[in-house]
Amino acid sequence: MAGILLLPLLQGCSRKEAKTIVINSDDDLAGLTVSCSNGNYYERKYSAREDVKVFATNSETDAIQAVRQGLADVFVSDEVMLSQADMERLGMKMALRGEESFDVAFALRKGNRDLQQKLNDFISTAPVGKIIDHWINGGPDVAEAAGADPGAAPLRIIACVNMEPVSYIGDGGKWLGMDIDILRSFAASLGCPLDIQYQDLSSAIIALQTGLTDVVSGCLFITDERKQSVDFSIPYYQCHPGYFVLDKAATNHLSFGERLKMNLVTESRWKLLVDGLLETLKITFFAILLGTLLGIGVCAAKRSRKGWLRKAAAVYGSFIDGIPTLVLLLIMFYVVFAGAGFSASLVAIITFALCFAASAGNIFDTSISSVPKGQTEAGLSLGFTPLKTFTGIVFPQALRKGLPLFIGECVALLKGTSIVGYIAVQDLTRASDLIRSRTFDAFIPLLIVTVLYFVLAWLIRRLLNLFLLKK
Repeated sequence: MAGILLLPLLQGCSRKEAKTIVINSDDDLAGLTVSCSNGNYYERKYSAREDVKVFATNSETDAIQAVRQGLADVFVSDEVMLSQADMERLGMKMALRGEESFDVAFALRKGNRDLQQKLNDFISTAPVGKIIDHWINGGPDVAEAAGADPGAAPLRIIACVNMEPVSYIGDGGKWLGMDIDILRSFAASLGCPLDIQYQDLSSAIIALQTGLTDVVSGCLFITDERKQSVDFSIPYYQCHPGYFVLDKAATNHLSFGERLKMNLVTESRWKLLVDGLLETLKITFFAILLGTLLGIGVCAAKRSRKGWLRKAAAVYGSFIDGIPTLVLLLIMFYVVFAGAGFSASLVAIITFALCFAASAGNIFDTSISSVPKGQTEAGLSLGFTPLKTFTGIVFPQALRKGLPLFIGECVALLKGTSIVGYIAVQDLTRASDLIRSRTFDAFIPLLIVTVLYFVLAWLIRRLLNLFLLKK
């Protein structure tokens, strides 16, 4: 948690003096550091140049921040990735609009010819150009299409960008942008509503290949490499690269109060944090509950007289200990339960419960073993049944010894839920990412999330300790 707080401060300490870089052509990048997102066309292009240093990040937002923090000189991406309003607010400008052009399209699961043909027909006949003109050039707004049946199966899409004007979460948590308007109109033409999730491109492609979504959007270039994994619609837009740099003439600096308002009040962004907090609490509570019940079973298996049960418990514990939780979460979501129709939240609860059960089972077993055998023998000699001896004598002592460790595992599970955003669950951490990708302010969202996690961890310790004292 402390690292999250210190990161923006450490980055701020490395901030270089703002300067405006003049770029008239691609050749002017020689000797400069270029920031871009991992795996895209621009990273591959500039990584091949020996005279350019590439600063690759996990998202466009982080790449923009790299320039603002002085870690890179120029941010290179699609020309539409930064609106004029955002450039003015961030103290940046487009130094050059590249001459290259790229066809932009929507990605679909390979072999889904029916949906691909319907989308192609829609792009060819619908007023897609007017939608794009509205978002890019400020042209007249196109009325939202009607005709969707709320009871129909939704068209599932994943938006890989949360930046205006491509696709972003606006006031009231509603998705807006040119990609969203196009797909919303397309869904209405099919008579179905739109189900929108936000994921990074790599996770979105996996979801597309496993049938968990229908369409992936986000100003995607059509490349031969991507065609090996997905199918594309016909192009709906032609994009050029944009070279964004700091604007020395910009003097717009927000106060802490203004930054707080921008991150919480503007577009009701506080609702994202509330929803994320509730999602985190839900996953944590049910994972602990289910994991505790499974942990009792693991403990019983470890203490069983049957050798095969003890071996099975040992193998289970070794498997859980030997695989990262994130990897297990991805396997459960994209492989094990890919066709089960389970929600991402339910898969997260099951995954964390399985991990928690292994640790809880060890804690229960160790705590019971720490109670001297003479306690059990004394209870039996007094005429107590084995069950009465365990519940009345052994269990209270084991509880006092094991509960501190159990509390630690509960807190660890709470913090571990921060990875559920990889399977499109909008938890507390993902909510802060969504806000950060709109405001380009790392400190305020991370500060708020850090405080909330700290308070939740304190409450878990406090409540379970109160339970211990009552025992």
